[in-house]
Amino acid sequence: MVASDRVSLLEALRKAAMDGDSDFLRQSAEMVAQALIELEAGYRIGADKHERTPERSTYRNGYRERVWDTRVGRLGLRIPKLREGSFFPELLRPRRRSEKALLAVIQEAYVHGVSTRRMDDLVKALGLEGISKSEVSRVCQALDEGVRAFLCRRIDHPVPYVWLDATYVKVRDAGRVVSMALVVAIGVRSDGTREVLGLDVGPSEDAAFWRSFLRGLVERGLTGVRLVISDAHVGLRQAVSETLAGATWQRCRVHFMRNLLAQVSKAAQPMVAATVRTIFSQPDQETARVQLRRVVAALSRQYPKAATLLSEAEDDVLAYMSFPEQHRRQLHSTNPLERLHKEIKRRSNVVGIFPNRPATIRLAGALLMEQNDDWAEGRRYLSAESMAAIDQGGPSGLLMLSQVATD
Repeated sequence: MVASDRVSLLEALRKAAMDGDSDFLRQSAEMVAQALIELEAGYRIGADKHERTPERSTYRNGYRERVWDTRVGRLGLRIPKLREGSFFPELLRPRRRSEKALLAVIQEAYVHGVSTRRMDDLVKALGLEGISKSEVSRVCQALDEGVRAFLCRRIDHPVPYVWLDATYVKVRDAGRVVSMALVVAIGVRSDGTREVLGLDVGPSEDAAFWRSFLRGLVERGLTGVRLVISDAHVGLRQAVSETLAGATWQRCRVHFMRNLLAQVSKAAQPMVAATVRTIFSQPDQETARVQLRRVVAALSRQYPKAATLLSEAEDDVLAYMSFPEQHRRQLHSTNPLERLHKEIKRRSNVVGIFPNRPATIRLAGALLMEQNDDWAEGRRYLSAESMAAIDQGGPSGLLMLSQVATD
């Protein structure tokens, strides 16, 4: 420590003694830290301030401000900039550990839906001085690398069953707040394990967007798809038929029932719903088809629109019944995926409006990574023995698959 620094420290000590200054310790730590930084910078340059030496390798070029959170408070430090090369004091390098810890907390909070505006209170609760929106965004960028690797990984196993669905989130785009489609694909592998297959965000659920999304899955190795479960979105159906050739399409039964009941009066909905459910309670696909036609005949006189809708959807809503009986309860709707969408919405509703598309993928992708880990470590969604029945034809006779696919 040079003489001027010692004088400044002594003056601060006298002032603290006279004024009862409780901030003396923080000020002293700040002076000492700054003096050490200047000494190290001088050693790095080969000369102190205003000193001429043959060892000089470069010159100072101003300062950049840096804050250092310590047990005695936040210290305001000035880091010398160099005309050539870079300089960062060794004194501050241990702070990287605390930055990593803080980063982990912020990432965890972000994934669990804590908004940027509330993040400042969270950091203050940790004993720090808070954090700006820009800094929250900066540290959350560290999530991107892991999410990107997860969403681009190879799909190394056949995936007989695939669920597709979309939810909508608000995203700021080109100065406007727009509603964007957040699409997710999950599947069950040939060993019965559930897996998150992919995620994307786009302006709408048109055929081009779904086609691009599904082609991306195929390019990453998606194979062996026997059944795709989704709602009846026209663009999605078209993309499935073009991209996943040979796969059967199952129309989500829950979505279908909503559409069907919308065709009858509210008073009649319980009766119609109970009647239609008798179709799905049949033991096999053939008897279900027979019952469906009976129900169509019963409804056609009083509710012709509902009867027509049911008749036209026969192949689509009964496709799942050509697969093993042990699987049917999980295959008739997109409910497994909708539960995942609810978790995404619960967190995105806290955020409100995403600043951009990458931020949307970051949050949803991090959540899906966690869910995928849980599925990998948990019980199989479907037993390996029952999954083997798909390749063997199964107890219900999978020979009808080709007929259903071409209807």
